[in-house]
Amino acid sequence: MCHPEARRTGFFIAELWDHVRVFLPITRHLTTHRLGVWSLAWVSAVTYGVLGLVKFGTFRTTIFDLVIVDQAVRGYSTLSAPYAPSVGVQKGAGLDFLQIADHFSPIYALLAPFYAINDDPRVLIFCQAILFAAAIPFLWLYVRRRLGVAAAYLVSAAYAVSWPVAQAVNFDVHEVMFVPVLTAIMIERFDRGKRLPAYLAAFGLLLVKEDMGLMLIGFGAALALTRRRLDGALLAGMGLAGLLLIRGLLIPWAGGPEDNHWRYTHLGDSMPAALWKLISDPLNTFQLVFMDAGKIDLLVLLCWLTLFLCLFSPLILAAAPLVLERLVSENSLWWSWEYHYNAFVVVIVFCAGVDGAVRLRKRLAKRQTPEVVRVTTVAWAVAVAVVAVTQLPRFAFDQLADPGFYDPYERTAAAYEAMSKIPDGAVVEAANHIGPMLTGRTTVLLWERTPRNAPWVLADVAQWGWPWGSPDEQKQSVEERRALGYMVVFEKDGFVVLHKPPN
Repeated sequence: MCHPEARRTGFFIAELWDHVRVFLPITRHLTTHRLGVWSLAWVSAVTYGVLGLVKFGTFRTTIFDLVIVDQAVRGYSTLSAPYAPSVGVQKGAGLDFLQIADHFSPIYALLAPFYAINDDPRVLIFCQAILFAAAIPFLWLYVRRRLGVAAAYLVSAAYAVSWPVAQAVNFDVHEVMFVPVLTAIMIERFDRGKRLPAYLAAFGLLLVKEDMGLMLIGFGAALALTRRRLDGALLAGMGLAGLLLIRGLLIPWAGGPEDNHWRYTHLGDSMPAALWKLISDPLNTFQLVFMDAGKIDLLVLLCWLTLFLCLFSPLILAAAPLVLERLVSENSLWWSWEYHYNAFVVVIVFCAGVDGAVRLRKRLAKRQTPEVVRVTTVAWAVAVAVVAVTQLPRFAFDQLADPGFYDPYERTAAAYEAMSKIPDGAVVEAANHIGPMLTGRTTVLLWERTPRNAPWVLADVAQWGWPWGSPDEQKQSVEERRALGYMVVFEKDGFVVLHKPPN
């Protein structure tokens, strides 16, 4: 029997696809394969959507980061500023903190019209699912042109079930949802010789996050190495200008701190200082990147997506700066394969693998018959698809095959009863896993050790949740709030609602 969330996701995606598919190159020029590629993209989107919706419905999404994005998009949808009070208050900047002062992601404004359809954070899960799947037609076009139809389906399917995509759709929603499709358009259109849409996609990437200029610099270098020096120089210049403008002017103008997300104090106190340290001390840089087992695991996992053929293509340079940015940081979470960070480069890795296979095929063509070359190419694509499938049990999509994943949250009734005590429009400090359920009608802040003086607090002392060290700390926090004048207005199954009347 089909899960209700799967049906809801499928209906939404099917309706939206009817409106957008006429604009996709694949529907205009490749009628024969329209059904196959459409089906792959549709099934992928439904799968991503079901994963996200089930996690939402079972209280496994979080304030950091679903609520942050919801607050920003809701601001755009009401034609007001994209405030993100949940992150602003944590940073000590107040309720009127702009999301673009944290991460420069004005592209979220594109999601605002969907809130006119349904003002609900689940809309973001729908949109993320569709955007990740929307990369498939453009990736398919690129692979088909380079390696043929069979390889196009196999590589596109490998992307669809790849672990970077799985980990991204498993962890709330993030700005990375825009990156695979924009990257696929940029690479495919440049390969096709259609420069205008390629440049537009490149510009769109600069609106996703403050460091996306690094990708453009790397892609510009790749183009220059393949004798497209003018385009390479333009893209690299565009990326560098974007980095300097966004980090040096726009984020500070929006109210972002000068050391915003700076995790490179071991390299210097500024971007130029850190770059000089990396360049002037190559031995130290080598040690930073390769002398940690976790970092080596990450690099191997990424390259294994294409059986390491991505390393034989200049195109991998487009991913190199973003990966290097993470590996030399002090934040170990950025090195991890567990979260969404690797989805920033997943399309580049696959396209570089395809380009590497093309280069290998040219070498084989000098020594082998055309039939051997063709079989070798298809065999590589089959192996890439097999690698993606064999990795499924290790990563997030494995949950979909577990019946327990769909079990209702055991304290659902108590959670909704607790939430009903919070009035509409209130400011509430909520447990990390409860906030997404409240964000549609309240201003949600994260319940944490430091009191934020919100009139309402919805705590959960029955299960551990970030950012707490233990449930005992959570219980202690409730007692501390009571000492500050908060009154307990509801308590059941571990949920505690506290209210501090106005003076």
